[in-house]
Amino acid sequence: MGTIGNISRRGLLGSAIAVAAVATTGGIATASPGETTPIWREFARTPFTHPQIPYIGSAGRRTGERKRPHRPVVANVLDYGATSDGSTDSAPAINRAVAAAGERGGGTVLIPAGTYRIDDLIRIGHSNVTLRGAGSARTKLYATKNLTELIGVYGSRYGGTKSSWSWAGGLIWLCPKDRFATLTTAIQAKAWPFEGWTGNKRDEWQTLTTVAPAKQGDRTIEVADTSRLNRGDLVLLRLADDASHTLLEHMSGGGAGPEAYYWDDKTKLTSYVPYEWPVRITRIHGRRLTLERPLPLDIRPEWDPRLTTTVTPLVNSAVEGLTLEAILTPQSDHLLDKGYNGVVFQCAYDCWADDVTVRNVDNGFGLVGASANTLTRTRVEGRGSHHPYFCREGSHDNLIEDFTIAQRTVAAPPNTQLHGINVEGLSSYNVWSKGVMEMGTFDSHRGLPFANVRTDITVNNTGQHGGDASAGPLFGARFTHWNIRVTNGREGLMKIDGLAPWSASVGISTVTPFGQIDVPDFTGDLHTRLEAYGTPESVRPQNLHDAQRTLNCR
Repeated sequence: MGTIGNISRRGLLGSAIAVAAVATTGGIATASPGETTPIWREFARTPFTHPQIPYIGSAGRRTGERKRPHRPVVANVLDYGATSDGSTDSAPAINRAVAAAGERGGGTVLIPAGTYRIDDLIRIGHSNVTLRGAGSARTKLYATKNLTELIGVYGSRYGGTKSSWSWAGGLIWLCPKDRFATLTTAIQAKAWPFEGWTGNKRDEWQTLTTVAPAKQGDRTIEVADTSRLNRGDLVLLRLADDASHTLLEHMSGGGAGPEAYYWDDKTKLTSYVPYEWPVRITRIHGRRLTLERPLPLDIRPEWDPRLTTTVTPLVNSAVEGLTLEAILTPQSDHLLDKGYNGVVFQCAYDCWADDVTVRNVDNGFGLVGASANTLTRTRVEGRGSHHPYFCREGSHDNLIEDFTIAQRTVAAPPNTQLHGINVEGLSSYNVWSKGVMEMGTFDSHRGLPFANVRTDITVNNTGQHGGDASAGPLFGARFTHWNIRVTNGREGLMKIDGLAPWSASVGISTVTPFGQIDVPDFTGDLHTRLEAYGTPESVRPQNLHDAQRTLNCR
């Protein structure tokens, strides 16, 4: 089947609007001045089932709610022995204050303006706790040690000498208290402790009910039994793959290309299955449940669909108004990070960070088996980092907006690597919006991430993506890059119509292949869409996430 300017004829024929909009621009659909972009008009008619663009209007904490809860101050770290002049280790005092607030049911832990030396990591293990500084320009935590020193050294998921602190763990670590205890035990046993929502004990989680067939985008599902379910419960929807890997094919958009792909030797990818999607139940009526968000995928009997229990999540906790600065050390060789890491959310739901800067870190902000969280006004700066942002191990529905990756202040040492905004490991429906990237790239790190959006971002495209071959494809279906302003003209994973199946590249600056050059994982027609290429200023709407929120269909 032929293409028109990199747009699948099949995709165009599916929309009379898009066909009518193809103008004299080499076949690339464009909008007239003042009009919305053709693919947007098409999406607005079928927002939950569009073949190339995912519905991400409900991404983030409480389906994108901007308002934060006002929590009274229940602890001041100075009252617990912290010192604001950097002269002594304040980590024990901060951790005591955080734990005391959590044990009382939550509240705000205040860190007044000043510099606080921390010789240990800060653990937020209780729900409903906000750790709040006086602002990122006024409150600083100065970290003197790394996670290797504080917790230990252990290898990667598949052995070898690689450090797992390259993609896990933070010096401010938001993780349920009980889960953190199992993490440290696993590390001491040299085991891999970062298995999404259910850890290394997936078989121990209890099935609550099985689920009847349903379609992507549905918010109401039918289950076999509701006796163990309650309104407001957070449950896991689990979908297992079958021997023919039809679930992985579905995540890739289906069709001849995914069907021809050889999945069986992608051992890292298949270890991520079952696909686990946490979601809250908002209504129960007979055997029908209404979910907080629309289904991310079809539900089919061959995938053994069920709702299960999950690890007790960290809910409604936060970090606000501070800078975490690590002691200045050279960046480590690639995959040998010592663990000068920033802020990490693990098994966290409806949590957030606001006005937080991390400096001189190996890895900046992380989402590990974390869903429905919002990061706003976050910034990574200093000597340069491996992963400024990482999103992995089945993290879904997160929103990262108003973010900055600043130009490094120290030249990159030999044998180091820079990625950028990372997504991998079957993570889906995550959004990066309103960003400034003075370095780095869009790091789709294999592991078949799907249905993720990057929108309204200015990027000096200098990094490289990563990903082990055993992790499988770079992209699943419904990846969208929308209004991406590339300041240095480098293509690498910006314009993805030649790489990502059933994807949309809309309003991408004119870019040229050089540096890291990829080939598509799937053969044949990728069913991709390319609009407003070379003219990001013409895209209407300019921000895909904001526009989806205005559709009033959440």
